[in-house]
Amino acid sequence: MPIIRITDVTKVFPPRSRGEAPAPALDGVSLDVEKGDIFGIIGYSGAGKSTLVRLINALEKPTSGTVVVDGIEVSSLAEGKLGKVRLGIGMVFQQFNLFTSRTVWGNIEYPLRVAGVPKEQYQARVSELLHFVGLVDQAHAYPDQLSGGQKQRVGIARALATSPAILLADEATSALDPETTREVLALLKRVNEEFGVTIVVITHEMEVIRSIAHKVAVMENGRIVERGDVFDIFSAPVAEATKRFVSTIVTSVPDGVSLEALRVRHPGRIVTFSFADGSTSQSAVFLTLGAAGIGFELVYGGINEVQARTFGHLTLALTGDDAVVDAALDEIRSVAEVTEVA
Repeated sequence: MPIIRITDVTKVFPPRSRGEAPAPALDGVSLDVEKGDIFGIIGYSGAGKSTLVRLINALEKPTSGTVVVDGIEVSSLAEGKLGKVRLGIGMVFQQFNLFTSRTVWGNIEYPLRVAGVPKEQYQARVSELLHFVGLVDQAHAYPDQLSGGQKQRVGIARALATSPAILLADEATSALDPETTREVLALLKRVNEEFGVTIVVITHEMEVIRSIAHKVAVMENGRIVERGDVFDIFSAPVAEATKRFVSTIVTSVPDGVSLEALRVRHPGRIVTFSFADGSTSQSAVFLTLGAAGIGFELVYGGINEVQARTFGHLTLALTGDDAVVDAALDEIRSVAEVTEVA
């Protein structure tokens, strides 16, 4: 049983005022998150991803469908019985949501005090978490004395205070600079690896997905349009929304203005060769072209690494007899995907 199972969920918000129509946010969403995964949910603003995460911690109820978290159907649970469930779900926010009147220590201890944990136990837990997130020296500082990255570390420590099985990170790095983002993502990865916490990452940034996620679901207009292993999604996206996201950090097949510029600058035929996992097929491409006497020049693309595996798209301008080029391309198709773009 997955630790999170969402089945055929819809969510429609009622009209905010008379004369307005109801606002659909989710449309028939089904999703499984396995225990121990870092699962990314990506989509543009309005795609429904934040609504989806609020269903997981039962801050919202679905209009229809079911949400099961760690074996408990939270979608039908009465509000009075949700407290214990929520103790097992930590939440990290984009804007940190720290108590400005409490110190770093006070922010981290707060959920433990609310849960009724004895003082000697929660003090030990707060100390452990301060060491884990690297904020021992800031224990008695207030949030307005901290950098954005330090505030998010406090947020992560607070979310971990009750030892949850699940951590929900909703745009947790959107307010941070690139270097701090890398540090926070590395910390979340440690949370997953050292504590075994299942993490659901909500984001609109594909670099976040590439950095830490194992699996990803792409949302658009309240639906999941593609899902799968992160490497597979990056190396061979299918849905148009997924292709748009992937194109922000992966250079693949040239089109539009890029293709027109290549046509102007390079004679001959422009062909893209796609590879995955390993360099043998790349060597075979270059050897085959060279042996056939075909001239070639690398004009676009590159090699990418995701989850310690490589893939890439290399676009070459080929010059030579058309029949010879056709024969070479037929041979190359046995070791690489070939796309003739011009």
